[in-house]
Amino acid sequence: MPRMGPQARRTEQRREQREALRERILMVSREIVKREGFASLSMRKLAEAIDYSPAALYLHFKSRGDIARALRKEGHASLRDVFLAHTSIADPAARLNAMGRAYVEFGLAEPETYRLMFMEPAGFADANADAGDNGNGRAAESGAATLSLIADAFVELRAADRLPSRAAPVACAEGLWANLHGIVALKLNGAALPETPAAMLVELSLDAWYAPVNGTEPRGTETRFNSPDRSDTSTR
Repeated sequence: MPRMGPQARRTEQRREQREALRERILMVSREIVKREGFASLSMRKLAEAIDYSPAALYLHFKSRGDIARALRKEGHASLRDVFLAHTSIADPAARLNAMGRAYVEFGLAEPETYRLMFMEPAGFADANADAGDNGNGRAAESGAATLSLIADAFVELRAADRLPSRAAPVACAEGLWANLHGIVALKLNGAALPETPAAMLVELSLDAWYAPVNGTEPRGTETRFNSPDRSDTSTR
């Protein structure tokens, strides 16, 4: 490898310093959000926490809305990693069981990150964000990558005749996700109901959603998926 000249070394050092500062900004932002919630995060508070001027922060993030999007992206990557840890499970129903439990455990273990990912409007943090996007496209793309892992398991269940032939795997995945999200949201919001522990709600939901490992037809699927007025052209 050729040796760097003095100018190249200085350029590389500046790049490394910028990356280190950006990571420090995100690290401290994560700590504040986990401890106090995103509403408590401000550029001034963040600048004081890392002992930098607010101007230095704006070189890396134009607003706290930019920080919110970065933290959302990290959260989606973490959730996808949680799901990927279970993709080696051969049986798709058992894999969905593991992913469903892991999803709820993630949400309850990282409540403020979860709220930022799924319980706040994508553009809420930054009134000056691009009105044509507000981060919605990027959030949808990040969520779709994780959703596909659930949908793939439903594809396998249908291929094995463990779902009705007209059951759309993507729709099933979205429905199961909504079901699991509801459990997390109710628990995080301290709702008076349900009183049932989250773990039990997860098991009941998973049992009701799809055929368990022994291949039994899921309860109510004929009503849900095979209604005469319900069209379905999905190939996933």
